[in-house]
Amino acid sequence: MIVYRGIDSIHRIPNAVLTAGTFDGVHKGHKAILNRLCEIARQVNGQSVVLTFDPHPRKVLSSDAAGLRLLNTLKEKEILLQKAGVQHLIILNFTRQFSEMDSAEYVRKILVERIGVKKLVIGYDHRFGKGRGGSFAELSEMSGEYGFDVEEIPPQEIENVAVSSTKIRNALAVGDVKTASGYLGYNYSITGKVEKGNQLGRKLNFPTANITPNDEMKLIPENGVYAVRIAMNGVLKNGMCNIGNRPTLGGDECRTIECHIFDFNQDIYGMELCVEFIEKLRDEVKFESLDALKTQLEADKLRSLDILSHSLDV
Repeated sequence: MIVYRGIDSIHRIPNAVLTAGTFDGVHKGHKAILNRLCEIARQVNGQSVVLTFDPHPRKVLSSDAAGLRLLNTLKEKEILLQKAGVQHLIILNFTRQFSEMDSAEYVRKILVERIGVKKLVIGYDHRFGKGRGGSFAELSEMSGEYGFDVEEIPPQEIENVAVSSTKIRNALAVGDVKTASGYLGYNYSITGKVEKGNQLGRKLNFPTANITPNDEMKLIPENGVYAVRIAMNGVLKNGMCNIGNRPTLGGDECRTIECHIFDFNQDIYGMELCVEFIEKLRDEVKFESLDALKTQLEADKLRSLDILSHSLDV
């Protein structure tokens, strides 16, 4: 996959079949669009192109952007789009000035003159240009003038619920990682480096790897204890993860992500791990004593092993 960063890096792409959007999560709804995009590109001997934005438009335009957290880092999004078969990825820097470009100018200057689009494939709710004023109807009107075709993809549904990035974020916000992963089509994960903690877990015979996410914009699921799989140097290991403030151990001002890897006791400080969330076990609670906490951790481990033994890839 060829990646273009910024307007100046774009050049005309022969027979470009293009879709555009934020694609946060690259979820099952997005994949229906991407599958159709790649199918058309093959049929017309064209090139599949995704145009996306960084930072997320809400980060620039929304008054409540400080609380915005995303399903994917930019690197994760690139990997997922490449796996989906996309041949060209264009990442435009989204600024307030760019947001003022009206829909007709956006289509003419960027899609037509810069990229040379021949076919547009868009989701049912796609909007573009200043104030998100551009729509499928407007694209259809402009297609004849500029010589491209346009196709709209209907909403994709799982158990009669249309998939959206917002619904996935809402599921993660209440710890429902199973639903989130079902919508995504893969296990939700967080990648980060192992940092030194206070090593209290060792006293309980449950040493933990303290994970600092690579991107502060990455959405962290609700506080609680989760059954997880942990990718380390390309190898998946079973474990469990606590997200929260560790109230039994005195509490922390900031949320921590602590993973206990089963049957593993090596120095991995500084290593990058990817934590895949499989199922939430329980809420984070304060126990009366360390012994009570240790007893609960033993029970959590047994339940995690049972869940992970029956868990299939999404």
